[in-house]
Amino acid sequence: MFVSTWFLKSELRADMQSVASPDSILLAEDLKSPQFRLGEIEGRWRLVRTIWPYVVIAVSTAERGQSVREVGLRFECTGYRQMAATAQPWDLTTDRPLPPHRWPKGKTIIPSIFRPEWKGAQCLYLPCDRMAIEGHSNWNHEHPGRLWDVSRGLISYLEQIYDLLNSSDYTGAACA
Repeated sequence: MFVSTWFLKSELRADMQSVASPDSILLAEDLKSPQFRLGEIEGRWRLVRTIWPYVVIAVSTAERGQSVREVGLRFECTGYRQMAATAQPWDLTTDRPLPPHRWPKGKTIIPSIFRPEWKGAQCLYLPCDRMAIEGHSNWNHEHPGRLWDVSRGLISYLEQIYDLLNSSDYTGAACA
């Protein structure tokens, strides 16, 4: 039996290519969730744009002299939530990877996480990051509170970044 998905009016046509994947649906739901919205309302982060499988989010930083007041991160979310996202520092103005000299700086903890020399500056060195966890099975028992939380998705990653960028360890990030 043949079933057609063509209708006389083009707006009623079923576009089989536009069917959203389960991971993109979960991400969209999380970006509308009360936890995400609360972070936006409190000024901890803001959604910049979503173009599947990427989402760009600006995370607020502590005030440090002439430093930027937010750091952009582009998350790659394929397989979301079952697979961890990976985040790359992102230039919100040029929509390109953030140059290494503009990555957040700090005393001890921040430089151990924001490491542009590691993995070609493609991700952060955090247990909740998909690229960073590869080859670090020891992190499962050494840093259980920093692992990707399937039940919370991006929220747990964003909370960690926000806390770091608002800690006394954070010394700033260069402006453009």
